[in-house]
Amino acid sequence: MRILICGAGAMGSLFGGLLHRAGEELWLLSHWAEHVARIRSEGLTLHQLDGTTLRLNIPILDYNDPLPREIDLAFISVKSADTDDAATQAHAALAAHGVAITMQNGLGNRERLARVVGERRALLGVTSHGATLLGPGEVRHAGSGHTAIAAQPDGVWARRIAALLTAAGIESEVEQEIAPLLWNKLLVNIGINALTAILDLPNGALLTTEARRALLRDAVEEGAAVARAKGIAIAPNPVARTEAVARATALNVSSMRADVQRGVATEIDVINGAIVREGAALAIPTPVNAMLTRLVQAKGE
Repeated sequence: MRILICGAGAMGSLFGGLLHRAGEELWLLSHWAEHVARIRSEGLTLHQLDGTTLRLNIPILDYNDPLPREIDLAFISVKSADTDDAATQAHAALAAHGVAITMQNGLGNRERLARVVGERRALLGVTSHGATLLGPGEVRHAGSGHTAIAAQPDGVWARRIAALLTAAGIESEVEQEIAPLLWNKLLVNIGINALTAILDLPNGALLTTEARRALLRDAVEEGAAVARAKGIAIAPNPVARTEAVARATALNVSSMRADVQRGVATEIDVINGAIVREGAALAIPTPVNAMLTRLVQAKGE
């Protein structure tokens, strides 16, 4: 299969590396000049969960390079602010039968993708795998997890993508009701990402004082109230689930904290900010998420 990874950040590099290793014909596409240069000169270094390290010679493009054509599948793995641009690149590269899939954080990315590539060609996935960029050309597989592809009316592409990822070592399945999985992941992100970015702490440090735990709890409970009001069957005990993730990834740098450290745009608007908007539409107060959203936005100004 001919695959284009639009956005070679942590997750794009991880998925791209594993799919390339599995023998797929694949290109990475990235804005990050140092990342492009390092992969072109030395290959992508991928540190696996079992402690082994791969060096993969993957083709990588920057946005000035001609795009490959007749792409079967495009992964949208950019930050949410860049979704429209990545969708445009994917649309230009896709074959007539090709599709694009987003597994990005937050809400609303699939809808934005569909406006560019078309409703029937825009797929949605959810993954709880973790990845960390250690530097240009180097990524660490930080944790395994569940990956699901939303079912389509005809089901063909969802099944193909799930099989493709599973063959590459990313166990995946087709899910008829993906909204609960999307929101379960969102609630974890709501509780961890903004707080670690604001406080400049690793994930596990959120559990070391009562004040931090209270902020995590209040943010997640607000999000859970919105989800339930929308009729979404989220998993029980979302606060405990979020704390468990923070504990299991205690030393990790969250993606939002990394964005703030690098001085680049965060995804706050589609994570905590999305809860504020969804809550307002349902007349559900979300003061903690509103505060966290403003604080992260202020750090980036």
